[in-house]
Order: sequence, then C-alpha cells, then structure tokens
Amino acid sequence: MDEGLIALVAILSIFVALPGMVLHYVSQWRKHKTLQPDDERMMEDLWRSAKAMERRLETLEALLDQSDDDHRERGRPTRRPRSTLDD
Repeated sequence: MDEGLIALVAILSIFVALPGMVLHYVSQWRKHKTLQPDDERMMEDLWRSAKAMERRLETLEALLDQSDDDHRERGRPTRRPRSTLDD
C-alpha cells in the first residue's frame, strides 16, 4: 500500500500540481506584461514630447531653408553688362 500511495502522489503531482503551478505563473506573467497606469502616462508624455520635437524640427528646417534662399539671393554676385572696353 505504501507503493500505491507514492504512485498516487507522483501522478497527482505530475498531472495536477505541476500544470497548476505553470498556469499560475503564466497568468502572473501576462498580468505584469500589460502596461500599468504609470507606464501608460509615461508613454503618453513621451508621445507628446516627440510630437512637439517633430513640430520644432519642421519649423527649424523651414526657417533654415528660407534663410538659405535669402542668403543665396543676397550672396549672388551682380552681373555687370560687358562694356566695349573689356573686349
């Protein structure tokens, strides 16, 4: 009877306790895998900051393009018509 009890405990351990422990830890892992409210708030703040930086970069690029165009127009040498003495 002692051997039967050991076999019963072994079978219950393999088919009940072990899968129960695995399912418990899998559910714990899934619960912690989702974002917590603090994490969601931080992600939203990062998203807003990234969008603000993107707008600033676009504005800066537009200003630099405009400045470059103004510089080209001002820096362009003026052409004098050729006089007959230069020939």
